[in-house]
Amino acid sequence: MTTLTHTVTNQAPPLVGHDVYSTDRALVEAVARHADPGRLAGIEAELAELGRAAGSAQAQKWAEEANTYAPVLRTHDRYGNRIDEVEFHPSWHRLLGHAVSAGLTDAWSRPDGHLRRAAGFLVWSQVEAGHGCPVSMTHAAVPALRAEPELAAEWEPRLGSRTYDPQLVAPGAKPGALFGMGMTEKQGGSDVRANTTRAEPLAEPGAYALTGHKWFCSAPMSDGFLVLAQVPGGTSRAEGYGGGLTCFLLPRVLPDGSRNVFAIQRLKDKLGNRSNASSEVEFSGTWARRVGEEGRGVATIIGMVAATRLDCALGSAALMRQAVAQAVHHATYRQAFGGPLVDKPLMRNVLADLALESEAATTTALRMAAAYDADTEQERALRRLGVAVTKYWVTKRCPAVAAEALECLGGNGYVEESGMPRIFRESPLNSVWEGSGNVQALDVLRVLQREPRALDAFLTEIGLARGADHRLDAAVKDLFADLADLEGIEARARRVVEQMALVLQGSLLVRHAPPAVADAFCASRLGGDWGAAFGTLPAGLDHAAIVRRAAPVEAE
Repeated sequence: MTTLTHTVTNQAPPLVGHDVYSTDRALVEAVARHADPGRLAGIEAELAELGRAAGSAQAQKWAEEANTYAPVLRTHDRYGNRIDEVEFHPSWHRLLGHAVSAGLTDAWSRPDGHLRRAAGFLVWSQVEAGHGCPVSMTHAAVPALRAEPELAAEWEPRLGSRTYDPQLVAPGAKPGALFGMGMTEKQGGSDVRANTTRAEPLAEPGAYALTGHKWFCSAPMSDGFLVLAQVPGGTSRAEGYGGGLTCFLLPRVLPDGSRNVFAIQRLKDKLGNRSNASSEVEFSGTWARRVGEEGRGVATIIGMVAATRLDCALGSAALMRQAVAQAVHHATYRQAFGGPLVDKPLMRNVLADLALESEAATTTALRMAAAYDADTEQERALRRLGVAVTKYWVTKRCPAVAAEALECLGGNGYVEESGMPRIFRESPLNSVWEGSGNVQALDVLRVLQREPRALDAFLTEIGLARGADHRLDAAVKDLFADLADLEGIEARARRVVEQMALVLQGSLLVRHAPPAVADAFCASRLGGDWGAAFGTLPAGLDHAAIVRRAAPVEAE
């Protein structure tokens, strides 16, 4: 039925049917900058295909359904047998299957693998963020597994497979596998050394029986998990070990096809990330294999944590890019006060300010991904400090960007159908995951105090822009003064890390971004002429050029 009053006018068309990768100029330029020239065409074709899929109506429908129909825990079957299975809507499996087939769990075995995988993760995460959790952990498990070459040889081909198989069967019977992680316990949180889960050595070399509780275990439907547990001192001295916090590989299904003891007690009811199952699990004599040496659990799993921290930054960059794209798209088509919103000076200031934050996040995250591919001593030192700095700052900026972008759509942005509330609910998560803001800041201080090569590499990176912008040079000078004053630095840690992130972003944008972008970033973030809210860029900047650069499609 159509009524005379119900004529739909002045609504932006859906942002659908576009290439999410190719229309993201900052991302395209970052890929071209860091990729091997001989491989660039193939990488761009691969990412453009993923970008078209990400911009399709089909993918957007999958995302809506995966979040509308949240996972359901089935602890028992109809006969009372314990099964501990999580049921997902078919759209969750479609999203996850597409991510796997696109190679988003495979970065370690391909040339430019980390760069292309990071760019793909940023593109596909704009569709839906929840399924990115198992994708990220599967990718990140590889460096930890390499502490035990035999396990790495067995599992790496499965983790890098392009085939998604959700069945809970013996790992050897599947063409591909996914990984999860279980570190956090209720009494310790980020202080994993306070973990109480126990691991008792078994007769089989390298095998242990785990007993304990994990307060957060993401993606409990995965095929394997890296977990931390305490080996009592002296229990395995015959093998030359002395106990302590140790890393283990815990398979969901044992080699003989029987289920491992993995009791899922409940799924967490979360603010966002609704499509993903985060759980509490119990181990009771659960079979696991040691990864690395006893007592070296943190050192073993830190490679996984570093990789997932970078994915937190990439995930936040994806949320910001999608939020800004939606805001610019809406303002381009929405008419108000006699013309398009995008042409109104104040709205254009807001959009340009948001676009700067998004581009800075993308550029910095891709630089860190490229440091994995180069893998020289200098690049390893840079990423040791740079990933923690990037993770801290980019994930902190995401909620503010999401909220302001939502407001750009007015009341439409507050309605679920717009997709903006889902972005907003998701926006704080990456700051909490893999170490909250304080944990990141303290990690940076630890590196500054103990690993001088990392600081040298960081300063070398930002120094590549020396003399190009006086505001950047002044900010670097201020940072030097802060780093030289160690008294009470822990209380100032967040401020120090913020300064480090801003000069890193400023250096990258001054070197690589168009002049309008670099000038606006330095004038606001480094020049001090910037307010507490978005939309307070100083006068004299080319706001229109920045907004045009951020537009996901050209206006018709």
